[in-house]
Parts: sequence; C-alpha cells; structure tokens
Amino acid sequence: MDFSKMPAILEIEKLLKDYREWLSDKTTLRQLNGEWIEITTPFLDRHNDSLQIYARPDNGGYVLTDDSYIVHDLEASGCNITDKRKDLLLTTINGFGVKMNEDALEVHATQENFPLRKHSLIQAMLAVNDLFYLAQPFVESLFYEDVVAWLDANEIRYTPKAKFTGTSGYDHLFNFVIPKSRTQPERIVQAINRPAKESAQLFIHAWQDTRQFRAPDSKAYALLNDQSVEGVGGQPVPGGVMEALRNYEIQPVPWSSRPQIIAELAA
Repeated sequence: MDFSKMPAILEIEKLLKDYREWLSDKTTLRQLNGEWIEITTPFLDRHNDSLQIYARPDNGGYVLTDDSYIVHDLEASGCNITDKRKDLLLTTINGFGVKMNEDALEVHATQENFPLRKHSLIQAMLAVNDLFYLAQPFVESLFYEDVVAWLDANEIRYTPKAKFTGTSGYDHLFNFVIPKSRTQPERIVQAINRPAKESAQLFIHAWQDTRQFRAPDSKAYALLNDQSVEGVGGQPVPGGVMEALRNYEIQPVPWSSRPQIIAELAA
C-alpha cells in the first residue's frame, strides 16, 4: 500500500462528507397536497433561485419531475427550442437517464435508487439550464456548439458525453474526454457556459468524486465562456472561480484564451 497517498485520500473523503452534509442540511420538503411533495434543493438556477423538484408515489416507486420549470423558463427567456436545440436538449438529459414527459423533465425511482435518480434529475436540470444560458435573442449559437466546432476545426479527437461513476456511487456526465496519446494523458474537458461559484463547485465535485477511478496522470480542463454577446464586451470570469478550479488541479481556460491549449489537447 502506498501510504504517501493516504493524506490526500482522507482529505477527499472529508470533502465528500462535507458535501453530503451540506446537501442534506440545505434540502427542505413541503407537502403540497395528498400526493405531491415539493423538494427544495440547495442548487441554484441562473436566476439564483433554488431548484425545486416534485415527487409522488407511483406503483411501489416514485415519479420525480421538475414540473416543466426548466423548459418553460427557457422559453420565457426568449430561447426558441428549435428542432436542433431540442435534439441537443434530449441528448443532454438522456445522458443522465432523464426523459421528457411533454415539457417536464422526469425520472422514475425505486426506494433503493431514489437518491441516485434525484441526483440525476437535478444534474440534468442544471446541465440544460447552463447549456441554454445565453438564449435567443442574445446570442445565435450555444456555447457547447461553439466548443464542438472548435475541437473539430483543430482536429482534436474526443468522446462526447462521457459518464463516469464516482466514489459516492453517483454518475457524473463530462462534456468531452480526449483519450491518452503517446505524449499526453487522458484529458477531461468541461464547457461551462456560466462561470460562477455554483457551476465551478459542481465540476470540482464531479472531478474529485471520479478522479481516483481515472488514470493517475489524467488532467481536467474547464472551458469558461467569456465571449462577447452581440458585439458587447465579453463576460469576465470571476477570479474566485479561476482560483477554486486551480485549487483542485483543474486548469481553467477562458474561451478567449483557448488557442493556448490547442497543442496539448490535439497531441
């Protein structure tokens, strides 16, 4: 056994324990009627409001839904869900095992997998919320699409939408995984459309939770959207976000600085 790694393992175990305690302490329940329970989570949407989901018993299990909040909020913000964008939305939520029921994001859970299914629904809500953050009419293209086009243009090979299971038993979906080459290790790349404390924390947790199951030299990159909108100046990435990512050995890369990493991603 390599005892030199024990302090790092203990530190990560404490971080994961703190995360679970924070999640439990900040989650509240409210009975709406004889059937539905409202679950208020500590995760914030782009309006800095707590995400809420709803649960009811169903055939010995449970139905969990966002009650159409995410899709209706996007439409209210001017995001036209075209066929292309709907395909992207469905691809995103399917990666979490979440389905669409009309406009609602929905999962079915048993008593045994309820925590995992709840986690998957919340992660899907956050992913769609972030994916479409800059909605019409403010910007024509989605940040994720921009990243895909940039990777393709620079002949950077990748696997999209890779799912890894972490120490917690929860699945985490990463935007891109670039396989190991002769000169570079495996690289995990996450496109963060709305660089903020919450989105950074989510990626940090996902990386820390899954890291020990990846190769020891694997690298993580966070592509942070600071591009301009309709000719207006770009969105500066908060210094706290950059620092937090670096503290957990994630390389933060503002979108405006992306040429600096082409060589190491393409290698």
